[in-house]
Amino acid sequence: MSGAAVAVIREGEGQEVLLVHGGASPATTWSGLEGLSARWTLAYLHRRGYPPSPPGRHDFDVDAGDILELLDARPHVVAHSYGTLGAVIAASRAPQPVRSLTLIEPPFYLEPDDPDVARLVRLGDEVLARGLDADPVMLREFLRIAGAPGVDDGPLPEAVAAGVRRAHGGRSPSEADLPLDVLREAGVPCLVASGAHDPSAERICDLVVDALGAERVVAPGAGHFVAAAPGFAEQLERFLRSAG
Repeated sequence: MSGAAVAVIREGEGQEVLLVHGGASPATTWSGLEGLSARWTLAYLHRRGYPPSPPGRHDFDVDAGDILELLDARPHVVAHSYGTLGAVIAASRAPQPVRSLTLIEPPFYLEPDDPDVARLVRLGDEVLARGLDADPVMLREFLRIAGAPGVDDGPLPEAVAAGVRRAHGGRSPSEADLPLDVLREAGVPCLVASGAHDPSAERICDLVVDALGAERVVAPGAGHFVAAAPGFAEQLERFLRSAG
């Protein structure tokens, strides 16, 4: 852990589902899963830098330390985008208490020479390194992939600009050591999900499925925010039940 504990807001009852958001807020990321609280305890983790948690930059190792502190409840872990990095690192350090692991559009650069993977590396690293000073074309392409609303040729909406400022200076996913083999050998049930909105994201998800021996879900209709896609909540719940 690094400093004060992060905030976790729990709703519902039943087995715990720990929800780890990425660059967007928990409310935006997990819209569409609210109905699961009738049968599951939804534990909304707020990563550092997202109130009411303490301040902090994007750092997957710090996220991993925070997530490790929350595994005693033996949760199903469901993570999105940048949040999948810390989730995988934490689960690889302590796989036994993780009932299952769901990764939604993870930025895992397993084959950096693959053209589709290299495209996302370039875009993501440009935005993390330069923030609002990033190349305008690259910035807008990245934001569209990331599901930011109102991204056109005009000024960015203030909420979107605030998100870019918050990400600026964060650690690149390309720096992460992701021991996926540990999770596979430990037999952690895994699901990888994507939204069928970008070929690079689909390619990365396919590579992660191969590395983990994971199940695969493609749920179009909500872009990067797959949790809101029609039918995704039902598919996720079927996986959670099958994982025990």
